[in-house]
Amino acid sequence: MGNAADAGDASLLRIETRGAVLTVGLNRPAKRNALNDGIILALQDCFSAIPDEVGAVVIHGVGDHFSSGLDLSELTERDATEGLVHSQMWHRVFDRIQYCRVPVIAALKGAVIGGGLELACAAHIRVAEPSAYFALPEGQRGIFVGGGGSVRLPRLIGVPRMADMMLTGRVYSATEGAAYGFSQYLTEADGALPKALELAERVAANAPLTNFAVLQALPMIAEANPQTGLLMESLMATVAQSDKEAKKRIRAFLDRKTAKVKPT
Repeated sequence: MGNAADAGDASLLRIETRGAVLTVGLNRPAKRNALNDGIILALQDCFSAIPDEVGAVVIHGVGDHFSSGLDLSELTERDATEGLVHSQMWHRVFDRIQYCRVPVIAALKGAVIGGGLELACAAHIRVAEPSAYFALPEGQRGIFVGGGGSVRLPRLIGVPRMADMMLTGRVYSATEGAAYGFSQYLTEADGALPKALELAERVAANAPLTNFAVLQALPMIAEANPQTGLLMESLMATVAQSDKEAKKRIRAFLDRKTAKVKPT
């Protein structure tokens, strides 16, 4: 890893900056944004160098689909060791998204299947529009998830529901997805990207340390035993409240509250 062969193809992503928000578009519309090594490594390059001025990232699909998953036309035969290393490469890249220093919001439309669903699961907030549908066709294709889906997706929808998807090929609509935990938001038609941008602008305005605590500490606290979790919460609250930016925001909030109750 780290040599020229591991560099991603930048043309496979459409990257734009809108104020404090970075938009990252999967740019293989003719392939329904199917994921190959080139686009995965391009994501690695992108999320390894988030500019300091960026406060949130929106990841979306160019064209009519978010991602149709692994590009089977480029699937090559690998021995066990090569297959393990390849899967771990996907894990490494999706970990960069999950543990990004800023919130990552996925705007979902059309196909969100296989590796595309695994990618969406690495985001912190998922916004779907009515055209989105969710599936894991690995069972019918004779393969298994390899991008962290068996770890991330059950935390959202549960093991039985994921097992059903993989065994039977069950497909969930956007409406069902919002009800079962695939996404947190369901918009009107063509509304996923605008809503994701709206949310990104909002969270980018938060105190950076608070965003960091939500992204990094909250998942660890939730999985810790209660006493450890409570201690971690107290430590994180202490650090956050001692931050200069947090103190300034608290003072501003109290000033606005005081101004509202002053007699006229």
